[in-house]
This record gives sequence, structure tokens and C-alpha cells, in this order.
Amino acid sequence: MVDVDELLRALGHPARREILRRCGSAPQAAGALADALGLAPASTSEHLKVLRKTGLLILEKQGTFRWYRTDPAQLTTLHAWLGGFISDLGDIS
Repeated sequence: MVDVDELLRALGHPARREILRRCGSAPQAAGALADALGLAPASTSEHLKVLRKTGLLILEKQGTFRWYRTDPAQLTTLHAWLGGFISDLGDIS
């Protein structure tokens, strides 16, 4: 299981959040993501690497194609943690 701190760090960059958003609706190819975000292929590759390392993105290979999709399981982990965090804030008042 990936640490919540790692998930939050991975989401700290706006390009990574946009990649997750785009890959959540349908699997995306790295080149299409680079074009859509206006990023260099090397920058896109680095962002994809960070997201894959944390498990937020899953790589699926189909022949010579590589497709990236958001992993809802990791988002559920983050959602649960944030929900608990928000609940704890209510106890502070």
C-alpha cells in the first residue's frame, strides 16, 4: 500500500492532476496526453512515472500500444483518508 503522503505529493503538480482526470474517463496514450497538456514527451513521461509509482495510474499494454488509466482503488484510499481528516477537524472546535 502506498503512503498517503506519497499520494498527496504525486497530486501536488497540476499536470499530474490533469493526467489523472483525463485517464479517469478513458485510457489515454502518453503522446495524446503530452499533446493535450502541451508538455514535452520527456516531462509527460516523468509525470506518468510518478503516478504509476504511487499506483494512481495503471499501464495496460495492448500489442505495441501503451494505455494509461486511473486506478480507482488508490483514489478510494485517498478519499477515505481525507474523509477521516475532515471528521477529525470537526472534533477540534
